[in-house]
Amino acid sequence: MRLKSQRKGPFFMCLGIPGQLVEIIDLAEHRAIVDVDGVRREINIRLVAGDTGSTVEVGDWVLIHVGFAMSKIGEQEAAETLQYMRGLGDVYEQEMTDFK
Repeated sequence: MRLKSQRKGPFFMCLGIPGQLVEIIDLAEHRAIVDVDGVRREINIRLVAGDTGSTVEVGDWVLIHVGFAMSKIGEQEAAETLQYMRGLGDVYEQEMTDFK
């Protein structure tokens, strides 16, 4: 069975963006800096760092959604995802503008 959307017009989806951890600001507060295609931004790493100590470190890749690292990913997966996203053209450029 196929469900039909009641929404009219274009369909937009939130994307998780790969970012590389470049600095852990405060492990107790789960704050870190990531680099996403040259743009650096603070994110929350609680979901990947846990309560008892860091399971992530500088240099690791994470999948970011709305300011949170949702999961740790490998370097190859990050590179492939970024390459695919760059291929989206204007959609990716707008996402990166919003990320800044």
